[in-house]
Amino acid sequence: MKLLFPESEIQAWAKKYNYPQDETSLISLRPAIQNAGFLTKKQLRLTARWKAPRSAGHIERNDEEYVKEITSWSFSANEQRSRIEVLTLLDGVLWPSASVILHLFHKEPYPILDFRALWSVGLNVPKQYSFSFWWEYVEFCRTVAKRNSVDMRTLDRGLWQYSKENQKA
Repeated sequence: MKLLFPESEIQAWAKKYNYPQDETSLISLRPAIQNAGFLTKKQLRLTARWKAPRSAGHIERNDEEYVKEITSWSFSANEQRSRIEVLTLLDGVLWPSASVILHLFHKEPYPILDFRALWSVGLNVPKQYSFSFWWEYVEFCRTVAKRNSVDMRTLDRGLWQYSKENQKA
């Protein structure tokens, strides 16, 4: 795994970030969610609409208490595998959406699994995600972010934007 652009350009690519869905309202939820230790169904719905608007309707099949319990378990888990995989028990939450939940709301830094970001580090989207694939990507992104003194949101924006402007359709 290797960045397809010089690490010194991370911030420049991040500043050009132009995602079709606004993330400001989601990021503003972070302190309240971290304080509560879980997401509500409404917060999960907003997150799902940001990441995958076409499949966000599946979130409605989850009971409010189930959403709170599953996200609480994820946020309090000591094992990395538990943190990500338990979120996929929620209807409408696959690995990419689970990674968004951790990215935006967990206290530790996590990258978003997205075909654009993966392309920017020389990876293809696997046929099926696995813990080992995800964890290798997490460790790579944490190393790059730390080495370049950027937060994970900045790195993610840079990876996404670089792909948007350079990946062939």
